[in-house]
Amino acid sequence: MNVVRRRLLIPAAATAAAALSLTTLSACSTDSAAAGNTDKFDVVASFYPMAFLAEQIGGEYVNVTNLTEPGQEPHDLEISARQTAQLQESDAVLYLKGLQPAVDDAVAQSEIKTKIDAASLTSLEEHGDEVGGHAAEHDDHEHEELSGKDPHVWLDPVKYAEIAKGVGAAFEKADPDHASTYKTNTEAVVEKLGALNDQYENGLKDARTKVFITTHAAFGYLAERYGLVEEAISGLDPESEPSGARVRELEKMAKADGVTTVFYETLVSDKTAKTIAADAGLRTDVLDPIEGITEKSRGKDYFSVQEANLKALQTALGAK
Repeated sequence: MNVVRRRLLIPAAATAAAALSLTTLSACSTDSAAAGNTDKFDVVASFYPMAFLAEQIGGEYVNVTNLTEPGQEPHDLEISARQTAQLQESDAVLYLKGLQPAVDDAVAQSEIKTKIDAASLTSLEEHGDEVGGHAAEHDDHEHEELSGKDPHVWLDPVKYAEIAKGVGAAFEKADPDHASTYKTNTEAVVEKLGALNDQYENGLKDARTKVFITTHAAFGYLAERYGLVEEAISGLDPESEPSGARVRELEKMAKADGVTTVFYETLVSDKTAKTIAADAGLRTDVLDPIEGITEKSRGKDYFSVQEANLKALQTALGAK
């Protein structure tokens, strides 16, 4: 996936201060000074969904460092010299190839023994700005098709569970002394993800409309899993600007398919979503891609934010 890098590097001092102020928001915001060479199994995770799995599966035996600070948009991450050193000093790295090019490059160049690519633990698909079926079969517009695989698999509980199983197996192999704990913890996470999948299936099966609009194409796997249609204002890049033609298409589609809500996110600007909603007479609400946990997040971890997302979708889609 070709991602345009738009933001400047965060100064080291500012990054450290932000991490310190937000440590209570995420257990995965491990002190960078303890990234490697501890008496635990040291894992560097690329961003929150990977760090969360490492924490859940590793438990007390794993020390996790998240390369992406709370509140930082992960697509924009640049790797500092300090973080490159963290990779070299750690026992394993857990990342999702295709989401963060800087991480992909750093991992490829590192000599770390255990490299766990979450993208290799499940199947990825190519998605355009519409995912989940043709939203309005009577319209005549052409949807943008994007090159590269869509990496946002963690938003589908079933695929996230597949990744969890693979991560657990990798931990067991790399740190056999604690294999039984990793196996037990993995089974617990997979069970919780199964229950979450049931919640989504039951909660969305009688929705009045199946179409929802999002800021960027992060929810394609979730849409396909539960028979919905995601229409993204932009593509896989969360800050790309939509064309005038795309905006007109969305307004036409919203009217034809009974769309009530335009969803925006917590880590990128809501300006475009709110402008489109105002022009089309629609509501706005948050649908969180769970790329990081911040003060704006509707929940404290992956599961609570996913439950909040379900409620938002139920309201927007007219599900009971």
